[in-house]
Amino acid sequence: MKYISTRGEAPALNFEDVVLTGLASDGGLYLPETLPNFSKEEISSWAGLRYEELAFKVISPFVDGEISDDDLKAIIEKSYASFRHTAIAPLVQTDHNEWVLELFQGPTLAFKDFALQFLGNIFDHILKKRDQKVVVMGATSGDTGSAAIEGCRHCDNIDIFILHPHQRVSDVQRKQMTSVLADNVHNIALEGNFDDCQNMVKESFRDQSFLPDGRQLVAVNSINWARIMAQVVYYFYASLALGGPHRKISFSVPTGNFGDIFAGFLAKKMGLPIDQLIVATNANDILHRCISANDHSKKELLHSLSPSMDIMVSSNFERLLFDAYGSDGAAIAQLMEDFKSGSMVLSDDAFKNVTENFDSYRLDDDAMVKIIADVFDKTEYLLDPHTAIGVEAARQVRKNHDVPMVCLATAHPAKFDEAIAKAGLQHPQLPHHMSDLFEREERYQVLNDDIATVQKFIKENIR
Repeated sequence: MKYISTRGEAPALNFEDVVLTGLASDGGLYLPETLPNFSKEEISSWAGLRYEELAFKVISPFVDGEISDDDLKAIIEKSYASFRHTAIAPLVQTDHNEWVLELFQGPTLAFKDFALQFLGNIFDHILKKRDQKVVVMGATSGDTGSAAIEGCRHCDNIDIFILHPHQRVSDVQRKQMTSVLADNVHNIALEGNFDDCQNMVKESFRDQSFLPDGRQLVAVNSINWARIMAQVVYYFYASLALGGPHRKISFSVPTGNFGDIFAGFLAKKMGLPIDQLIVATNANDILHRCISANDHSKKELLHSLSPSMDIMVSSNFERLLFDAYGSDGAAIAQLMEDFKSGSMVLSDDAFKNVTENFDSYRLDDDAMVKIIADVFDKTEYLLDPHTAIGVEAARQVRKNHDVPMVCLATAHPAKFDEAIAKAGLQHPQLPHHMSDLFEREERYQVLNDDIATVQKFIKENIR
């Protein structure tokens, strides 16, 4: 299987090369040239499989034999061995025909573990085979960083540098990253917001001349195709658990960088019967405005109680636009150039394509806190702020109550004590393996929002 760039100018790559490349040389994102398509009969035959077994069925066509089946199965098993729940992605019912898919059972208590534990092990396999050393550079709005560090810290062939916006992530999120004191792990607190961090990572990928000879950057952000690929699996898993593929299932997804819900869109294109895909945003609502009114204009980025969604430039939306524009790379390149000025407008056909596949809703902090309190009052189930936004979005724009609605729970509520306190509820305890988190030593570097300063720090700290 070959992978092509959304902007049409970069060379097509095979699976292993696309994993190690991340951002395409033309600034675009890689996608498979064609998607595997599964029949209802084939999907039905997967009912009852363990999560790890299902993951192999869904992922192996994308790998296309570049990693042997035995090695791929071993990588998958290793990736989910540290999850706290044997179901890996358990479902919990919160209302009539409404379910929460718990994606926070991994070692860092966030859905990013599904992709980043897998990606770390894929890196390890490929780099050992090639006898190659690389530099991982990533940006995080809160959860990606700790999951990436957890996935990569044991890899001898990786030096990892994670940028997070200084004082704009929760205390738990920060401590999860900065208390990992491995020699190959470096945390940078950037004096800026998440978009500043993400832009710096993208610019560094475009020009890697600051690196020592023989080193290259590798992406852990969801610009890396392998992350999206791994996330497709839990849509199939949830659907099969609730009667799919013989009935349609709907999904509501708290959305920041668009990778999580784009995986659901791919699952739908691969043959999974999905009724609705709901994009749930906080006050940083560029995706909601685009889907509801074709208004994809940048506004001031607000600091919210759901910090992992405090994003104005959603990288993976470009992958959806590539599909909406009929794989026209030149059109996407022009659209992204337009967006640099602060706004872009989709063509009528592209906008129709997007609205046919997605619904959306926006929720601010005050409304989100009320949902946390309301759901807890009725069910004694505690939602984190991001998941609460997804639950309320589902309740507001749901079209068919006979279709099961699955709300993706993207993080453990213990990571967001401020939101829980504002809901009038007691802060939940961290799981046992993190009970001493606030006693651990921290190590991180606060740097100005200056690419030369950051790149100098990276160069000086590569082993």
